[in-house]
Amino acid sequence: MFSQTTEYALRAMACLALYPDQLVATGTLAQMTKVPSNYLAKVLQQLGGAGFIEGRRGVGGGYKLARSAGDINLVQIINAVGRLKRIESCPLGLENHGTRLCPLHRTMDRASALLIDMLKDVSLQDLIGDSQNPTKPLCDRQTMATLSVRGAPAKN
Repeated sequence: MFSQTTEYALRAMACLALYPDQLVATGTLAQMTKVPSNYLAKVLQQLGGAGFIEGRRGVGGGYKLARSAGDINLVQIINAVGRLKRIESCPLGLENHGTRLCPLHRTMDRASALLIDMLKDVSLQDLIGDSQNPTKPLCDRQTMATLSVRGAPAKN
């Protein structure tokens, strides 16, 4: 349903949300999210350009969220690296549909609209849970602690 780039962006943002005040190195983030490092670097550039993350180069550098995880919704992240689109014309290019969508594509468009509305209501904070309702995202704190031994900064 989502592009690989979108999936990678969501993974990276969820991991960074676990450590909001900590710089996480690109290599560490790549290991945590299971995303190729070169690909992740491009995704991080897009997320930085959209204002969701900030980075610092060099030794001790890395990336962290630029805003609170509760202030970022999934549609914003998705649109930073791709686009959630509504169906505006026949995806098959059938001219006999004219300007109106056929019943199939009208139904698909309604489903797209519902998905977009639902994702607008899900914040990055919702993905990682909170202390009252913890969840285990792809990159949990235990994984981070294991990687910390290999050079990633430890969470205090």
